[in-house]
Amino acid sequence: MNPQLFALAIFDGIAYAALVFLVAVGLTLIFGVLRVLNVAHGSFYAMGAYATASVGAAIFAAGYSPWLAFPLMLVAAVLVGVIVGGPIEKLLLSRIYEMEEVLQILVTFAVFMILEDVQRLIWGAQPFFEASALMALGNVEVFGITYTAYQLILLPAVAVSVLIGLRLFLRRTLSGKLILAVTEDREAATSIGINAERVYLVTFIVGASLAAFGGALASATTSVQPGMGADMIVLSFAVVATAGLGQIEGAALAALLIGLGRSFAIYLWPELEVLIPYLIMLLVLLIRPEGLFGKSRTRKI
Repeated sequence: MNPQLFALAIFDGIAYAALVFLVAVGLTLIFGVLRVLNVAHGSFYAMGAYATASVGAAIFAAGYSPWLAFPLMLVAAVLVGVIVGGPIEKLLLSRIYEMEEVLQILVTFAVFMILEDVQRLIWGAQPFFEASALMALGNVEVFGITYTAYQLILLPAVAVSVLIGLRLFLRRTLSGKLILAVTEDREAATSIGINAERVYLVTFIVGASLAAFGGALASATTSVQPGMGADMIVLSFAVVATAGLGQIEGAALAALLIGLGRSFAIYLWPELEVLIPYLIMLLVLLIRPEGLFGKSRTRKI
């Protein structure tokens, strides 16, 4: 493998890992607090991409600056989290927290299928592409390789910022400490006056918004089309399982590991591109069933 191809594989792997991390960290945050493995999480990713691409195309067709794409991504992510994620948690998930895990997965899978059809009803089945944000930042040259600044600089910077911001939020703010208290022991937290239901709602909205933000960022680099949410949720499950359920920093490292593994497979063994992420997950789980950073937990009775 020549040096330029090696560098390209690294750049592609980091950019892809940044997007996967944003979705996976929302998934692991929701599981860490609510203890629900949310299959519908991939739909938030897809809806963030659809909303950003469709609204962005209309805005830029009207002659507005392509730089509006960046605040649009944030707005789209928050709206998906609040308008779609909030009601799902409040009206549906709040009723199944005490159910067995398999029933929770089936319910969230049903929500995922419903949201997939909603996407087709709103946006149709034809793929579309809107790359104003990608073009606005232009290209950079590194090691003789011309690469988009959006993928090489912006995506990793956003992922690192989210990781640091989320960790500081959980450890340094009152709201974050309330979330950690409910995560550790809901009964004890409720007994001292913490509103666990509100914590669950806020956590779910934040997790859903992170997934939608990942989709919003991805909309500038890939075609937005039906099925993209299914592909991402399966890959996010691989990241979360590799890291260990509920592990935020671990999700970042697992996303990087899987992103780089997939990227090198594309350049060296293209036929193994789909297999590599899950092979990494399988190898990790065979050695450490709780994941790279997971801890064995005693079950409270």
